Amino acid sequence: MTGVISHMLRGLAPRAWLLLISTALTLSWSQDLPKPTGDPAARVPGKTAPGKAAEQLYLQLRNASLDPARVYRLRDVTIERAAIHITLNDGTIAFTEDVAGRVTGAFFEGDGEILLSPPNRYERASMALFTSGAILEERFVTAYFRFNDDTFAELRPSLVPVDYGKAFLGQWNDTARALADEDALRLFMTFSKLLPVADPNEEITTPAKSAGEDDRFLHARLQGLRLGTFDLYFDTETPEQIWAGQLKTAEGASYYDVWTSFSSAETSGGSEAVNPTVGGGGKPDSIAIAQYTIRANITPPSEIESDALLQLEVREGGERAVLFELSRVLQIKQVEADGHPVEFIHNPAVEGTQLARQGNDMVAVVFPQPLRTGQKIKLRFVYGGEVLSEVGTGLLYVGARGMWYPNRGLAMSNYDLEFAYPAGWSLVATGKKTDVNSSAGLRDQGAEGAAEGEQRSKWISERPIPVAGFDLGKYEKVVAHAGDVTVQTYATAGIEQGFPKTPMEGASPRRLIPGAPAMPPVVSSLRASPARTAQKVADSCARAIEFYSHRYGPFPYSDLKVAQLPGGLSQGWPGLIFLSSSSFLTPAEEAQLRLSSVDRVLLGQVIDHETAHQWWGDLVMWSGYRDQWFVEALANYSSMMLLESESPTQFRAAMEKYRDDLLEKNKSGVRLMEDGPVTLGTRLSCSQFPTGYEAISYGRGTWLFHMLRSMMRDAEQLNSEDKHGSKAGQPEEPFVRVLRRIRERYEGKSITTQELLHAFEEELPPSLWYEHHKSLEWFYEGWVNGTAIPRFELHGVKYLDKPGSTTISGVIIAEDASDNLVTPVPLYASTAGRMVLLGRVFADGPETPFHVTAPAGTRKVVVDPDQTLLTRPR
Repeated sequence: MTGVISHMLRGLAPRAWLLLISTALTLSWSQDLPKPTGDPAARVPGKTAPGKAAEQLYLQLRNASLDPARVYRLRDVTIERAAIHITLNDGTIAFTEDVAGRVTGAFFEGDGEILLSPPNRYERASMALFTSGAILEERFVTAYFRFNDDTFAELRPSLVPVDYGKAFLGQWNDTARALADEDALRLFMTFSKLLPVADPNEEITTPAKSAGEDDRFLHARLQGLRLGTFDLYFDTETPEQIWAGQLKTAEGASYYDVWTSFSSAETSGGSEAVNPTVGGGGKPDSIAIAQYTIRANITPPSEIESDALLQLEVREGGERAVLFELSRVLQIKQVEADGHPVEFIHNPAVEGTQLARQGNDMVAVVFPQPLRTGQKIKLRFVYGGEVLSEVGTGLLYVGARGMWYPNRGLAMSNYDLEFAYPAGWSLVATGKKTDVNSSAGLRDQGAEGAAEGEQRSKWISERPIPVAGFDLGKYEKVVAHAGDVTVQTYATAGIEQGFPKTPMEGASPRRLIPGAPAMPPVVSSLRASPARTAQKVADSCARAIEFYSHRYGPFPYSDLKVAQLPGGLSQGWPGLIFLSSSSFLTPAEEAQLRLSSVDRVLLGQVIDHETAHQWWGDLVMWSGYRDQWFVEALANYSSMMLLESESPTQFRAAMEKYRDDLLEKNKSGVRLMEDGPVTLGTRLSCSQFPTGYEAISYGRGTWLFHMLRSMMRDAEQLNSEDKHGSKAGQPEEPFVRVLRRIRERYEGKSITTQELLHAFEEELPPSLWYEHHKSLEWFYEGWVNGTAIPRFELHGVKYLDKPGSTTISGVIIAEDASDNLVTPVPLYASTAGRMVLLGRVFADGPETPFHVTAPAGTRKVVVDPDQTLLTRPR
């Protein structure tokens, strides 16, 4: 489901992909930084509620200045938060003025040191990729701190007042004020619990409960002597409490490089705060949204005015504010809770973060009282703006600038969508199209009936789905069928301007063509007509549905809509695929793109890939950012299985390209494979490897599933009496049996990587039990959490003939393998002009001795002739 939803991180999963802390600013430590502005364009406070206590609190946090009465000298002071050790050796520190009776920040100048040791080999490797050291040890000369705890009280005994406070503030106060904006929303989420509580039974207000003591947050922005400016975070409210990173620019684009991110023993499992950089995930949301009812008036080519009613249920009470994500170009006009206006804060995302690249901002909705567990709330948003863009005649891009409705990430909900739009346009959306009825309870113009010259359509989700979308264009429609499933394809008579490169900021979700290179320069002579090839696309989708349904179970929806999408990106939503214009080209038109033969094969796989996401990503979701890889990889490998069933030669060529791409080096001479394991998720897309997530989740991830499938099939073949076993890609083969079981067990739910592997362990035959344990832990640690691409050779091979058989012994030599890599290496006998599988030998070190029995007279043994392992070319 397209990264849906790849970058919705959407990437963002349960709540941790929501941005609470802006993780990067393009500010330097210079003294001439601009002061925070009150420009209305910043869209910070919402003013729909009678009181403005939340607005005032947020603005105080956003504009926190240094206090001239709190400037001190200090020496040999240590700030420790779990694995973070910050030492202030000697220098001057100034603390901020009180906000809500708390000191929330400080600025230090002098001599300091930071020590941070990641807990495992892959996090240490990630740190080394960016800093050239597995452990972060750096001296720094300035530091800006922001915190919500008792840091000031901790340091007070070591503080000595100075008489040059005014001069120090003159030098650093503007810098501190500019940096205060970055963590304002995160601190607001803590201190919102201190806001006055409106008692519905009285006309007075009573003080709220104090902020939770378990909620601890520290952000340190350090100016290192060697590494430059970088960030450290400790946040007990996130699934991974510790992380470090740096804003970098590569090829004109900003990236926030996450050096490391990991959990500590100090975790409270709090409420709303999240790690915004990596997307987080893994703990249940404190808020469930059972139903979205959205009424939207669309005025092409860009405008949308929407009224969204969300049915909320509070799973865990105590919060005063709840976060939502929404496109940065959409202006919120009003927010109501159960019919009463409430305050809201629209917080701009910061350059370089994942949220900013998606084109979205955060919205904090502030309730008049702490939420209660079990409480049900009707939350209404009225908003509008330019979230569409026109890229060709009758061809629009919806969501080119972010998400079109307020949401909290991937979680199953029901959707009731109704649209009013001009005549002459076609609209498709997630859900099943139904008759348009009156829409009681919403007070938007479009709910009372279409105006003259308008048309209306209504779409109801057939089952809870994780996300909803729509598309609008001047389309022609064709239909195909896959059993009882109808496939409707919508395409325009022409392609977008500047094809195949159409810049679209922040597509969410989005996907690059799997494995394909960057699209070539604009082909000005290309005059393609997607409408002419729409039937071919519809038939291809129907063919893929039949293939997957036979293996994974029925298609999850009654129909599939496929709409042309401009540019080289494709998107997947439940029951709705936005398919790149590239997929509508004829063979002659594809030739004008000057792609290699294998790249043309991969381009053709996009349709099958996106269709597979209807099962993997839309029906079965990932849990956290470290699990997101497998929905991309599994959808991609599903398309590879379909390709293999039709053209084994093209399948092998595609798999070889995925492997070769992993071995390619960047401009710094670093191989793509060294960007990190698949479990780093969207962290892989960084300044050194801008498309790292796509390349590794598709490349290595696809190979991981091919290895699992191959070794399980081989084991079944050896165990079968006829030595043939099930045929590749058939429903009865063990790999497919496991996937069907996963679909049945987890449909409508999220799944972790560990749960995925546990499902495969249930089908694991004894021949794949490493050290006699029925476990895939060796596969998880060495291959899923690893980056190695080894090479295997045989040395010292000896043949001993016996009556009716030949015993073969020797040593498997592993090169370019990590110390913890365990690999079931398949050995074949080459005899009588054919290859006979002898078995798999677990290679778990530089040298592994083996003894196997082969057909009588065998004089040649071969390692993995069918290339079922991700290994370097021989």
